Amino acid sequence: MLPKIQNAHWIFRVPEFGKIQITYAVLFTFILGLFISSSGNLLYSQGLLFLMFVHHGITLVKYTPLYPVKKHTQKHQSSQKLHFISANVYQFNKEYNRFISLIEKYSPEMFLTMESNGDWEQAMRILEKDYPFQHKVTLENTYGMHFYSKIKIKNAQTHYFVADDIPSIEVHLKTEDGFSFVFFGVHPPPPSPTEEETSKERDGDLLSTAKRVKDIKDPVIVVGDFNNVAWSKSSILFRKTSHLIDPRIGHSFVSTFHAKYRLLRFPIDLMFHSEDIFIKALKTLENFGSDHLPVYCEFFIDHHNDGQEDQIEAATSEEKAEAEEMIQEGKKEDGDRDEVVTED
Repeated sequence: MLPKIQNAHWIFRVPEFGKIQITYAVLFTFILGLFISSSGNLLYSQGLLFLMFVHHGITLVKYTPLYPVKKHTQKHQSSQKLHFISANVYQFNKEYNRFISLIEKYSPEMFLTMESNGDWEQAMRILEKDYPFQHKVTLENTYGMHFYSKIKIKNAQTHYFVADDIPSIEVHLKTEDGFSFVFFGVHPPPPSPTEEETSKERDGDLLSTAKRVKDIKDPVIVVGDFNNVAWSKSSILFRKTSHLIDPRIGHSFVSTFHAKYRLLRFPIDLMFHSEDIFIKALKTLENFGSDHLPVYCEFFIDHHNDGQEDQIEAATSEEKAEAEEMIQEGKKEDGDRDEVVTED
């Protein structure tokens, strides 16, 4: 119930991440109660557990195949199929060759790395012969970001929406068959007892990206380690403010963190896209030594298919005002981060 309290402190925001695990725990406890001798107090407890299960289930069912969404087929006027990999590599992960082998195995047209510092940049130079177009933001504070592409980059820029050490990247590309699109990479700081005390910077950064995306006319993809879950209030505000679509709805959670603990894995590496982009596949790939699993996406662009228009939700005037307030709060927040972070 803590996430229902709209307070930015991590105590209230972190429990949002565990909704899947909490729902399983509620269901398990409810089933266990069926085997206990009935009493008045037990009936009240069972009733509360049932209501909690329904409450969580209504939210989570949207991110399963049980939730109906339209299926789309690729037509001749669409772009060729395109692929990308997004990966939080974990700055202190030294298994560079495992990641390089992953890229060589799947050979996506583009890939994004987060937490990539100078050592990671040096290790990935071997891939530059296959990925001649790059946009690099090399930092040692666990917020470095690198984008590599086989598709020509028309222009690229780095945004620092709420803090001068938290970058987001905006890359404009054009495929050989003439389709232009924009790729955003994001990695805001998480609310947690070991990092940021509140979610203000995270939410401000994401909603600033949403405002920027809304003004772009080309098809858009926003991807990265959001340090957020799709059902949180700020994620929903992001989706409505940006007029983008969450491809997990009607498909699967695509949980990525923590890579080593399957039962404690949360879907915090998110993706959103505009209505002209159609997702063919979205899944996690094998672990390469990071604490996040990489995300793999296959998609195509089709300007003539309006089948996804009904999935766009626009923010109300009250939600727009709330989003603007969260952006301003994020800019005011003074995150206490070191320029160079070392592993504990």
